[in-house]
Amino acid sequence: MRAHVMTKRSCLHLAAIVAALSFAPASSTPLGGQAPSGREAAVDRVFAKWTSSTPGCAVGVAVGGKPVLARAYGMADLERDVANTTETIFEAGSVSKQFTAAAVLLLVRDGKLSLDDAVRTYVPELPDYGAPLTIRHMLTHTSGLRDWGSVESIAGWPRTTREYTHAHVFDIVSGQRALNFPSGTRWSYSNTGFNLAAIIVSRVSGMPFADFASQRIFTPLGMTRTSWRDDHTRIVKGRAIAYADEKDGLHIQMPFENVHGNGGLLTTVGDLLTWNEHFASPAPGDAAWAEAQQEIARFSDGRQLNYAFGLYVSGYKGVKNVWHSGSTAGYRAHLNRFPDAHTSVAVLCNVTSGDATRAANEVSDVYLADRLTPPQAPSAAHALTPAEADALVGLYRNSSTGLSITVAREPDGGLRLERGAALVALSAMRFVTAFDQTWEFDGTGGARSTDAFGRTDSYQRVPPASPAAAQLQELVGAYRSDEAETTLTAEVDATGLVLRRRPDTTMPLTPIYADAFRGSIGTVIFRRDAAGRVIALSVVQDRVWDLRFTRAPSQE
Repeated sequence: MRAHVMTKRSCLHLAAIVAALSFAPASSTPLGGQAPSGREAAVDRVFAKWTSSTPGCAVGVAVGGKPVLARAYGMADLERDVANTTETIFEAGSVSKQFTAAAVLLLVRDGKLSLDDAVRTYVPELPDYGAPLTIRHMLTHTSGLRDWGSVESIAGWPRTTREYTHAHVFDIVSGQRALNFPSGTRWSYSNTGFNLAAIIVSRVSGMPFADFASQRIFTPLGMTRTSWRDDHTRIVKGRAIAYADEKDGLHIQMPFENVHGNGGLLTTVGDLLTWNEHFASPAPGDAAWAEAQQEIARFSDGRQLNYAFGLYVSGYKGVKNVWHSGSTAGYRAHLNRFPDAHTSVAVLCNVTSGDATRAANEVSDVYLADRLTPPQAPSAAHALTPAEADALVGLYRNSSTGLSITVAREPDGGLRLERGAALVALSAMRFVTAFDQTWEFDGTGGARSTDAFGRTDSYQRVPPASPAAAQLQELVGAYRSDEAETTLTAEVDATGLVLRRRPDTTMPLTPIYADAFRGSIGTVIFRRDAAGRVIALSVVQDRVWDLRFTRAPSQE
């Protein structure tokens, strides 16, 4: 392994960055100890709900590479009355992914691997899915790999309910017989790819991933309070306890798992701003490394998506924003970087109701007020007639996943996606939403949507289902998935069709369209053979598209 050597010049460069981005540990105190300025007072209002009797958040802002605000709110430990400070360590959730990608890119720079190497070159335990699956695919969420945590939630053991390790990730992933889609053709957020990336770094570098990141990223950049939660039992001085804000009050909700790389970064707002400054002012020799991480990904057909390597790249109110959010157990996080404004905003919270993304964006509004363009609602270019609207109303089935969406009439006669955005008519068949999603209808029951991330989906209108009792009885039986190591039993009770899972879970199912139902486990689709016999069911979630359960032979 080639050692990472810093020159005298790069050490001086680093020292300047660290000195500029050092944060005082005072809680809820502006820099310099002065009375809150107009901006600081505005930030205080964003976090006003957090008090000495609640958990809370820390926030940091840097402009031009220099700190302009560091504040903390609420408590780090409610049982021991310890307040959050600007030096409190939180867990950053999926904000962590960019650091995993950065570690892989260091190995690319070292000549140890290529982004276009097949993953099975380094992880032969992964099944051969019959198509190229590369490291690049994993780091851009275009791999098609099922999210292991979603598989486990279907099995009845969601994350935070078991002490998961990378050995468990291997065991779960090696048992998956299919991808969500052929690698490179679609986008689906998957923690699995980043866990495997961390494992690849360990195997190629010859040292634990946490050590590699510390030696090659955190220490050189001066991120002195940052580490990985590779051992959840390790004592971490100054760490905030995470809480779930539930109907009956606050409960401790810590991530007691050793899985990391997808998340698990323990850090402070100051260290996150130091990291962001590395992109704006990289140390000598690091510019290409920093630039490579921000390269926009493409699908196999050349279409761009708004994701780079562990980073979203998009616009925020007319200003370019490179960002990521995160959540693990009770922690919430968000990191914004506005390169054209040389401004960064970091928010870390230790409660599920923290809404770090909203808070970070509201703080960004304060510091970028003179640059932001208020979002403009799309304008209709076509006056939709009642007949045109009625022709499009209905239930639509996603041709790839089987998930459903409803196009409904608005009181004013327009159209809206059920539980979603209004469809603004550009023509009788073409629409746009306030979230830059376009919808095109073909006039024969088909539709196609494209969102701001370059993701496309095809839909077909289907009639809603209202199955009779005899039809529900056709679905009754036990269904087994070796991939999830779980059996689901479909039964009919007084409420209708339900799924039961050992030891004591009952999930009522609501009909959607023929043989498709909605429940707490996701969308459940019963599968039939050519003769119409029910032979299997699929569970479909956002990150697992078709987890099959085979019907056991009838015992009658």
